[in-house]
Amino acid sequence: LISPLSSLKMSGDDSKHRLGWSRDDLKPQLFPHTREGKVQIYSSQRRWVQLAHGWSRIGEGADGEKSNEFSHRVSSSSKGNAIVEDADGEARAVRSLIAQLCEHFYKNGWATGTSGGVCIRVGGPQENRPWRVFVAPSGIQKEDMVGDDVFELDMDRNVVVPPRTSTRKQSACTPLWYLIFKHRPSVTSIIHTHSINAQLATLLDPTECSKSLRITHLEMVKGVGHHAYDDVLEIPIIDNRPSEDMLADQFEEVLAKYPKANAVLVRRHGVFAWGDSWEQAKTQYESFDYLFQSAVEMKKMGVNPWEIPSQGTYRVADETEPKAKRQKTGFNGTGKIDNSSDLNSNLTPILPRDAKHLLLDIEGCTTSISFVLETLFPYVSKNVSAYVESLTPSEQEVLLESLKADLTQAHISQIDDVSSITSIVQTMVRLDIKAAGLKTMQGKMWKAGYENGQLKGHVYADLPPALQWFQSYVSSCWSVACI
Repeated sequence: LISPLSSLKMSGDDSKHRLGWSRDDLKPQLFPHTREGKVQIYSSQRRWVQLAHGWSRIGEGADGEKSNEFSHRVSSSSKGNAIVEDADGEARAVRSLIAQLCEHFYKNGWATGTSGGVCIRVGGPQENRPWRVFVAPSGIQKEDMVGDDVFELDMDRNVVVPPRTSTRKQSACTPLWYLIFKHRPSVTSIIHTHSINAQLATLLDPTECSKSLRITHLEMVKGVGHHAYDDVLEIPIIDNRPSEDMLADQFEEVLAKYPKANAVLVRRHGVFAWGDSWEQAKTQYESFDYLFQSAVEMKKMGVNPWEIPSQGTYRVADETEPKAKRQKTGFNGTGKIDNSSDLNSNLTPILPRDAKHLLLDIEGCTTSISFVLETLFPYVSKNVSAYVESLTPSEQEVLLESLKADLTQAHISQIDDVSSITSIVQTMVRLDIKAAGLKTMQGKMWKAGYENGQLKGHVYADLPPALQWFQSYVSSCWSVACI
C-alpha cells in the first residue's frame, strides 16, 4: 500500500515496506500498526487532546488537605502547566477536544441520536483573564462533530466566536451550564448524556416520586468526588421537561440543596455531571454511569444499592453522612398511619434472590390496622341486627350455635343474653375475640358491605407499585370471605 500523502517523498527501497503500510521515510509514530510505531505512540503520545500537563484525579482531599494514593475522599484534581499558551492555539485545542469527547461518548452509547453535550471553560480570575466558554452545538451527530462546530461564549452567554457553519444552534443545555458555573465556581467542564443506565436508575423507585438516588458500599463511589467507599452517595433527581432549558428552576434548587453533588439525574432523561477539569468531569461521569448500572443490576438480584450491608463487608457509621434507610420490619402500628413519605425514600420492595412468591399479611402490611379497628369492627357491631334479620330461621339457628361454641372455646361468660346473636357478636367484637364462627359471619357481612358500597377498602399508597414488582399471594388470619 502507498501512503496517500502526496507531499511525501517516495522511496524505492522495498525493505522499508515490511515496517508498515508505507514505504516512505516517516517517523515511527505515524505507523501505529508496527511494533516500533506502537512503542513510540504508547511511550510518550497521549490519546486525548491535552490542555495541560500531568493531570491526576488525586488533588485535594475533602478536608482541603493534599491527598495521596491512600486518601478515602478526593474533592479536586491536580494538573500541571498549560500546554498551549496563545489564545488561538488554546481555542483550537478545546474545540478539538470537545469533538473528540463527543465521539467517545457516542461510541459508548451515551450520545446517540444527536443527544448529549459537553461544555468546557478556560481562563478565569486565577489566570488573570476572562473566562472563555466552549459549548457543543445542538442537533448534530456527535460522532461526526468537528472543532469548527463548537461555539465560544463569554460568561454573559454572548457569542464570541460562532461555529464555521452559520446554521448551528447552541445546545438547549446552555442555561444549565451557566447555573452550574454559578453554584460550583471551581467547575470548568460539564457533561450531559442520555445514558440508558442513568435513565433506568431514575426508575428504580416505581412511584417516580423519589428526590434522590442513594448508593453505598461500592468501590466506584470513590470515583465521583467527595465520597469514600462506605459513605452514602446521594444523587438528586429532578423531573423531566420538554426541553433542557425548562429544567432550570429545579436544577438551581437541587444545586443549592446538595452541595456535595457532582451530578444531577433527570428522570426518564439522563444525567449531568461536572468537574474542575475536563478530565475530572469525564472520570466522575464514568464512575457515575458505572454506579447507575450497578444499582440497576443489583435490584435485579434483589439487593438494594442504598442499604448498608448487614454483614460480610467493612462498614463504619459516620454521623456526618446521610443514613441509608434500612428495610422495614413488623407492623406499622395501631394508630392511623400515613406512610406516603416512604414513597420519597427510594425504598422499593424487593424479593430474596431465590424467591418466586411473596406471602403477604393484610393487617399492618397491605392495610393499616386502624382500618380494621376503626372501620370494619364498628361496621359489624352497628349492622349485626339488620344482618340477622336478613337470615332465615334455620340460618339464624346455625349461626347462634356456632357463636355459642366460640364463647365456650374462648371461656366467655359475661354475656347479657346468650340467646341473642346481636348481644353475643357485639360482646365478642368489643373483647376482640378471634373465633371461627364470628370470623365467618364477619366475612359475610364485610363482603356484603363492599358490594353495596357501605364499605370502601384501604391499602397503603406503596402497595399498588409494589404489586408490580412481585407476584403476590395475599393471606389473612380471617376467613376466605374476609379477604
